[in-house]
Amino acid sequence: MPFINLKDVPSKELLPGFIGRMVHTENMTLAYWDIKAGAILPEHHHVHEQVAAHVITGELELTLEGETRVMKAGDIAVIPSNVVHSGRAVTDCRVLDVFSPVREDYLG
Repeated sequence: MPFINLKDVPSKELLPGFIGRMVHTENMTLAYWDIKAGAILPEHHHVHEQVAAHVITGELELTLEGETRVMKAGDIAVIPSNVVHSGRAVTDCRVLDVFSPVREDYLG
């Protein structure tokens, strides 16, 4: 499907306060998140490379390899494979995460 309107992609709450719309290609997953203020992303890691937390609106606190930053609109973090990270929404925010390879656990 070469053209997609995000409003036509079903949303799902994968963690409390993290409501995502997933777009998958052959080699990557794009996760468009609406995140509620105060929502917590527990510390974790995964095999996927991630261009993370491209903050579109709001503020997201992200901890990556022990360094914590409050990210605002336009900020982007790059997370290599298997690097431990976590986060917390300071405000309601919209974020785009891009994963490679495809996040199989986000399919369906």
